[in-house]
Amino acid sequence: MSGAESVHSTWRPSDQEGGKLAGEWWKWALSAPDDRSPVSDTTGEHADWKQPDRLWFLAGTYGGRVVRRCAVPSDRPFFFPVLNMQHTRSYARVPQSMEVAEATASLNSVPLPLREFTAPFRTGLTQRYAWGIWGGFAPLTPGAYVLEIKARATNGFWVDTTYHLESSAS
Repeated sequence: MSGAESVHSTWRPSDQEGGKLAGEWWKWALSAPDDRSPVSDTTGEHADWKQPDRLWFLAGTYGGRVVRRCAVPSDRPFFFPVLNMQHTRSYARVPQSMEVAEATASLNSVPLPLREFTAPFRTGLTQRYAWGIWGGFAPLTPGAYVLEIKARATNGFWVDTTYHLESSAS
């Protein structure tokens, strides 16, 4: 399977939808306890942590190289960060960002389009801001896929994430 079917039908959220999803992604990532965090997970074992019903989030990392293997459903689009951050409103009253030196993502070696999204969101009573370079793609037909994510900020922060995805009918 080449992955080309999913890339050619790339799911492209609007600015408003992408910002909302960036906030939802952060709520999802921050909700996991440390021992089940999809973000700190180095194997993919916690990839299914409290996934929403309408799409599937893939986790970013806290930096560095990670390889994850996970089963994913074939009936949902995917949304993931390539390079992202969040902060509280008490830290800054406007969204902060990183200066990006590199940001790429590919599915089975086919480049994916990436978008920058910024949005406010809340966790409990805390107002926060999300910023990031994000990717997404349409539901995958059943089969095996490799998602490669690479990014580097000018401040030295970098990520190199490989997902081995096994899509199966739900």
